[in-house]
Amino acid sequence: MTVYFIGAGPGAADLITVRGARTLAAAPVCLYAGSLVPRELLAECPPGARLVDTSQLNLDEIVAECVRAHEAGRDVARLHSGDPSIFSAVAEQMRRLDAAGIPYEVVPGVPAFAAAAASLKRELTVPTVGQTVILTRIAQQATPMPPGEDLATLGRSGALLVLHLATRYVDRVVGELLPHYGADCPVAVVAMASRPDELILRGTLADIADQVKEAGLVRTAVIVVGRTLGAEQFRDSHLYSPERDRHVC
Repeated sequence: MTVYFIGAGPGAADLITVRGARTLAAAPVCLYAGSLVPRELLAECPPGARLVDTSQLNLDEIVAECVRAHEAGRDVARLHSGDPSIFSAVAEQMRRLDAAGIPYEVVPGVPAFAAAAASLKRELTVPTVGQTVILTRIAQQATPMPPGEDLATLGRSGALLVLHLATRYVDRVVGELLPHYGADCPVAVVAMASRPDELILRGTLADIADQVKEAGLVRTAVIVVGRTLGAEQFRDSHLYSPERDRHVC
């Protein structure tokens, strides 16, 4: 028996990986985050599968479902939105499974920031403009950020920032980033990326807060801040340059 942590993708049901869909179709138990995972994916589960919406369960109750399946020798598909490696709360589940001696595997998925970049039709790393992407959040009614990972500190790098779980606190985000990025720095907010009700806001640090509040966005969105969003004049990548020696690995 194995617990499979599966990245369900950012929202569109067809953005789950082939491996994820095949694993889901073979698992007789499916634990899914009902508030975030598209319901259409549950149609991939085998007939008679036990389907458990974990949106109202605590950690102990979720692990208890895994233990029950383990004792019955039944594989579990643990569906998480996006990719399990980012803000998914799988670490504490894995720790509990390790303690219980229950094996598990991870099936990666398409993360929200990648879906947002696709919707924006932007590459987040642009030659000579920006080659670093920081994925982060802010600590507000959530687990505190570790020392040195506050927004003001990260903002000093000038790197492209992708903020999760932050639209409710957009005024704070703008206030902490303005001294480092400037009022004219491009910003985009992508809500419900890849879904039919997707919403994209584009602006700058000077006006994005008003746009977010006017749209009523408070969750399921990412804020992207950085100069690469507006980059138009930049040198071509060396990857495809005619000057590159293609005989060197």
